[in-house]
Amino acid sequence: MARILLKNLTKRFGNVIAVNDLSLEIKDKEFLVLLGPSGCGKTTVLRCIAGLETPDEGEIYVGDTLVNGLPPKERDVAMVFQSYALYPHMTAYENIAFPLKIKGLAKSEINQRVKKVAELLKITHLLNRKPKQLSGGEAQRVALGRALIREPKAFLMDEPLSNLDAKLRVYMRAELKRLQKDLGITTIYVTHDQVEAMTMSDRVALINQGILQQVGPPEELYQHPHNLFTAGFIGSPPMNFIDCSLSREAGKIYLDAGTFKLPLENYRAEALKERNIGEEFVLGIRPEDIKLEKKEKKDSIQGQVFALEPLGAEVIVDIKIGETIFKVRENIFFKAKVRENIWLSFNKNKIYIFDKKSGAAL
Repeated sequence: MARILLKNLTKRFGNVIAVNDLSLEIKDKEFLVLLGPSGCGKTTVLRCIAGLETPDEGEIYVGDTLVNGLPPKERDVAMVFQSYALYPHMTAYENIAFPLKIKGLAKSEINQRVKKVAELLKITHLLNRKPKQLSGGEAQRVALGRALIREPKAFLMDEPLSNLDAKLRVYMRAELKRLQKDLGITTIYVTHDQVEAMTMSDRVALINQGILQQVGPPEELYQHPHNLFTAGFIGSPPMNFIDCSLSREAGKIYLDAGTFKLPLENYRAEALKERNIGEEFVLGIRPEDIKLEKKEKKDSIQGQVFALEPLGAEVIVDIKIGETIFKVRENIFFKAKVRENIWLSFNKNKIYIFDKKSGAAL
């Protein structure tokens, strides 16, 4: 097992900077998820670590070894691909055994290790089948077995669950997390699915346009986003945003959204007291931090029910205020009609304020 260290990693494809000066430490035995939208550079980071891409700048360490100049087979990392990449003419047994066969190990040792891995992954009954005879979940386990049997210093996983159906994906998330903890293997897992990232990881590294936005435990990214991108990407439904400007009335500080004014208190008011009147900000609040009322209350904001989205145990209520739609999370017993007038109360301890120009959280 080993930590992995990236120092100022940069990778270009022509004029496109896929990874931009990224520095990151993945701790020994840690499960770190590289999260971000499609095309953000996360798979390129993984391929650079594996040796499948050559970085233009920066250093990659596996353990204490600088691996920039080493070919993939000498880096002692195992990669699991989105497509599983199983050899179609080989049985599951032969696919799993292949890395050991290449190393020239004795048949008895290969057989012993394949049996051990198959028992761990609960695929002993599948060993004589070829890939076309396997379901997606079974093929994924065989691909994991082929990586696992090498006993590498680290696992690199590139969206390994994306080809599975929703129910199996939920099951395999728990299986992978349990397996990683049982084995204690340093794991870097790439996904664009924030639910996978939040449920599986020890830490999440969020990337956008090749730039590391924030890294930390999943709850930290959710509760304390550093910028607008993190706040908007983490959470389902995402955080509500509305453009505001700073105003003052009778010694109080307000955020003026045009359709309503929100008075600020405590440290939020303190943070903005030196700012200029009219300066622009973005107000953010999560759907679960808004309360809906049928009658007006102090500091409540009038809106109109735009749509209802039942989700079984809860309902997402879309409220229109001016031209902005706010999403509110309510319990399934909440009743309202489309176009009905309604009032919103924000939990003032849970609002977020971002600088409009930089996107940084205040």
